[in-house]
Amino acid sequence: MSASRLDADRERCIGAGMCAMTAPEVFDQDPDDGLVLLLHAEPPAAHRAAVRMAVDVCPSGAIRFHEAAPDGF
Repeated sequence: MSASRLDADRERCIGAGMCAMTAPEVFDQDPDDGLVLLLHAEPPAAHRAAVRMAVDVCPSGAIRFHEAAPDGF
């Protein structure tokens, strides 16, 4: 099974900060331009619900979560 992973498109990001507020263990904002910073490209299972919510609330669609399929699928 491959690991779940995140992608953050800084070109698409508008700096709203919803990801950092929703999942601060996984996302931050660049202090210079306010754009998304990815702290964990392969988030631990304990943070995946917050990651999914952050993806859903991102107004620009700048973050994508590629979730690994469970074993046997």
